[in-house]
Amino acid sequence: MARPALKTVSLTKKYRGRPVIRDVNLEVARGEVYALVGPNGAGKTTFIRLVTGLAFPTSGTVELLGGDPHQEPRLRARLGALVEAPAAFYPYLSGRENLRLQGRLSGGTSEARISEVLDLLELSPAAERKVGVYSLGMRQRLGVASAILMRPAVLILDEPASGMDPLSLHLVHRVLRDAAADGTSVFISTHHLEEVVSYCSRVGIMEEGALVDEVDLERRALRYRLRVSEPASARVHLQVQPFVQDVTVQAGELLVTLADPAALGRLAPVLADGGSELLALVPDTFDLRAYYAERLARRDPRADGQQAERTGSA
Repeated sequence: MARPALKTVSLTKKYRGRPVIRDVNLEVARGEVYALVGPNGAGKTTFIRLVTGLAFPTSGTVELLGGDPHQEPRLRARLGALVEAPAAFYPYLSGRENLRLQGRLSGGTSEARISEVLDLLELSPAAERKVGVYSLGMRQRLGVASAILMRPAVLILDEPASGMDPLSLHLVHRVLRDAAADGTSVFISTHHLEEVVSYCSRVGIMEEGALVDEVDLERRALRYRLRVSEPASARVHLQVQPFVQDVTVQAGELLVTLADPAALGRLAPVLADGGSELLALVPDTFDLRAYYAERLARRDPRADGQQAERTGSA
């Protein structure tokens, strides 16, 4: 099994005795896009500062590309990071000049590469303008360009989409997907719940400094909801099929996880052979916002009633 690009073991950070990060165990594989989500104050930025070597843990360990970034600064040469948005640049220099300066400080890069990342983030028309006149979204895109400039093995971004319009959001998401496809391990924190599902491999849920859950979105991509004429007998028939990993009945529907995407076309014939008619089939798309709402309702049973009261008085 390949060693993860980023790993934390029992990572804990306390400020004046108060725990901000609590015993976090997390792994990011090579070529994966991992999103850390949670409310403001959950500890996401502190966690990112710890794994990038900008802050020291109270206890626990961080492993970056097989080493400890706190003890081996050389590892940071293979790390691209954007921490605590908005990204900071010299306002009296142009976007290109800021990237040129960063390239020199990082060991040198070509003008062609600088132009390439400016093109990728659609900043070429503004490349010669001073960063002081950039909008927040433009500075954020320049921050992403800066983070990918040296072709890092690991890319860590803290709220990279902050202040961006929808078109810029999709642009940054495409850049992150392409980086992962080229083998870069991408770790981000974000508040953009809907977009996370479309381009991330896994999502970690952080609350009060603890990693309370993880969702494997790639595995969810093989899960489907089926409405059939005979749910109980269809479940019995499907669960013995070699191309079906799991099948359950929820609210009168079948929830089926396939072993392979190519097996989707085999569902209807197999159900027909078992005497069940397939009436509807849809992907079981993970709804992160609904997940949060459900967690809130479980934690505070009054939430549903309060929401109903607000709806009734609207």
